[in-house]
Amino acid sequence: MSKKRCLVTGGAGFIGSHVVDLLLRLGHFVRVADNYSTGRPENLAHVADQQHLEVVNGTILDPTFVVDAMAGVDWVFHLAALADIVPSIQMPRTYFETNVQGTLNVMEAAREQGIERLVYAASSSCYGIPDHFPTPENAEIRPEYPYALSKYLGEQTVMHWSKVYDIPALSLRLFNVYGPRSRTSGTYGAMFGVFLAQKLAGQPFTIVGDGTQSRDFTYVTDIANAFVTAAASSLTGKIMNVGSGGTYSVNQVVSLLGGEMSYIPKRPGEPDCTFADTKEIVEALGWHAEVSLEEGVAKLMENIDYWKNAPVWTPDKIADATADWFKYLGKSGE
Repeated sequence: MSKKRCLVTGGAGFIGSHVVDLLLRLGHFVRVADNYSTGRPENLAHVADQQHLEVVNGTILDPTFVVDAMAGVDWVFHLAALADIVPSIQMPRTYFETNVQGTLNVMEAAREQGIERLVYAASSSCYGIPDHFPTPENAEIRPEYPYALSKYLGEQTVMHWSKVYDIPALSLRLFNVYGPRSRTSGTYGAMFGVFLAQKLAGQPFTIVGDGTQSRDFTYVTDIANAFVTAAASSLTGKIMNVGSGGTYSVNQVVSLLGGEMSYIPKRPGEPDCTFADTKEIVEALGWHAEVSLEEGVAKLMENIDYWKNAPVWTPDKIADATADWFKYLGKSGE
């Protein structure tokens, strides 16, 4: 494979920094564009001395910044976005500005620059509460909250620009990504970050519902590999699920982590199961997940100190943080 000049928007974030790692290991030149709204400089500290890495500070809401960041680039990995459910309910305009308008700015810059490949980080949350498992790409789209809708509209923007302006683009719908460098601060969110901080603090794991709900937990290095594999392909205009090939209950995860449990109310708008149908990406790209849940959790435990300064969520704090979730998305399980 020839060496490429790559732009990773959101490259200081959880998933983005792992994409950067892989690209650098493969010998590519990498430019990271990030405004550190959710990303952290520490996520790139281990590669800061790499001569093939450049970091530019700015927002995808600034069209001029995006054009400048994309100058001379071959491949674009668009991961910059606002995540989390509750703040999207509280600040929908902000989410639409970043996840939809920001994506429009990226696609317009890609059109102007004539880039070779663009890969978009989409979200499996667009499926809402699916009818079928594993869930295929042609399942009905049912976003339950503004974050899910904004990411889906961003995906539709990418696909439309790809079609109309002949921009070689792919969209990867990611399922329940976990691993080192997941967010440690801010809004109550991803399960693994919550659980690891609780374990370090000697607090019980706060399990939503009865813990039998299952998720397609996909390790972050497998996700990074999917992005780079997609960029290196000749496919265009396609949407593909990226998942682990299985679905695992929260109770299974807790048994691997080891610790006491505390149960909190089931939340509206959350599926009992997420499970990606990955036949499309397996057949089209030959990609499949390699890290098992047991291996992934073991790797997290090896790096658990990363969460030592993360907030420790208790049932009362979670109830306060998710009050708008219950208010706008329905009543708690009664």
